Amino acid sequence: MAKNRYGGRKKSQNQPKPDPFIAFHLDKALVRKYMSPLLIGELAPDQPSFEPSKNKKLVEDFRELRATVEKMGLLQPNHAFFFLYLCHILVLDVAAWLIIWYFGASLVPFLFSAVLLGTVQAQAGWLQHDFGHLSVFSKSRWNHWVHKFVIGHLKGAPASWWNHLHFQHHAKPNCFRKDPDVNMHPLFFALGKTLSVELGVQKKKFMPYNHQHKYFFIIGPPALVPLYFQWYIFYFAVQRKQWVDLAWMMSFYIRFFLTYLPFLGVKGTLGLHLLVRFIESNWFVWVTQMNHIPMHIDYDKNVDWFSTQLQATCNVHQSFFNDWFSGHLNFQIEHQAAMAVAQGELGALPELGTAEGPEFRAVLMDAIESPSTLVKSLCAKHGIEYQCKPLLTAFADIVHSLKDSGELWLDAYLHK
Repeated sequence: MAKNRYGGRKKSQNQPKPDPFIAFHLDKALVRKYMSPLLIGELAPDQPSFEPSKNKKLVEDFRELRATVEKMGLLQPNHAFFFLYLCHILVLDVAAWLIIWYFGASLVPFLFSAVLLGTVQAQAGWLQHDFGHLSVFSKSRWNHWVHKFVIGHLKGAPASWWNHLHFQHHAKPNCFRKDPDVNMHPLFFALGKTLSVELGVQKKKFMPYNHQHKYFFIIGPPALVPLYFQWYIFYFAVQRKQWVDLAWMMSFYIRFFLTYLPFLGVKGTLGLHLLVRFIESNWFVWVTQMNHIPMHIDYDKNVDWFSTQLQATCNVHQSFFNDWFSGHLNFQIEHQAAMAVAQGELGALPELGTAEGPEFRAVLMDAIESPSTLVKSLCAKHGIEYQCKPLLTAFADIVHSLKDSGELWLDAYLHK
């Protein structure tokens, strides 16, 4: 039987497309057009369409859930929400400059402006995330244009770099050697129970991992953006010849230095930029890692899409502050599973009761009146843990998980 480019048997175009294909592509007709020349065979009717390692019933239920969500119009973003979100970022950006312009470059206005600019960077990071996922506009190119403006001009980073790393993360979250977000293992940290024990058994010690929950506060949140991302994004853009992205990046730095150099001088402007990146880095790392680091981290086990996402992801309780502070990444489970759902729309998902009936379809029909979310109900039916925790607990769990995996490494290193 012929296989497709992804290594699996080629399915008929009339059969349901794989869940990653649905999650990653907005304009599916356009993608099929480019994929047509790759069709080298079709799966015979009597051939199994599911791999043995994947839960067929769970896959079918998830697809039914997603189809129901689409029919209910829940994947339609609120454009006014994103316009106001962008406006609040621009207002904060202008306010930071006005403070320096009006009050001068003394310590207090300098620090206050840095906090506002750090907030701008964090919030622009959450906003570009939605455009990068093509989840705001109906046309892919519109999302790409605004994405380049937000991440390039407002943040000074290349859109191509974000796309390259982030979609690998979504395809295989917390899968070692496939998710770039866990590439800190084993050079800096020992992550996950299985990988940490493996590292100890192999007698590898790149760092004193039993102390990683302590040095995380030094080389983790404070250092990622100013000491690594700051130079790597330029290397990425030049090395891959992303000249358009580089031009957008330079527009940020030109604007930043032209607006602050007359008031702060060279050293003051550089100091402000470094402080802003420091604030952004702390904000970014705590929020992005609270959903993943405490969760299951291992090699890819080739399970179904929904299980892959849920075992690597948790949620944080909803509140106005949590939603704003995390850019709605507190709804990470629903975002990881669907991806096309805009972050700003996740809080509006309909609620659904615990799946107790024999058929999931019956549960879906009760969606509007029931108290728990669609995804939570699917988890309940199939015995999958759906984790949702307070914000500070989520932050603390990062440190606790690092401490636990460090102790597992040390025990294996000394005794196995």
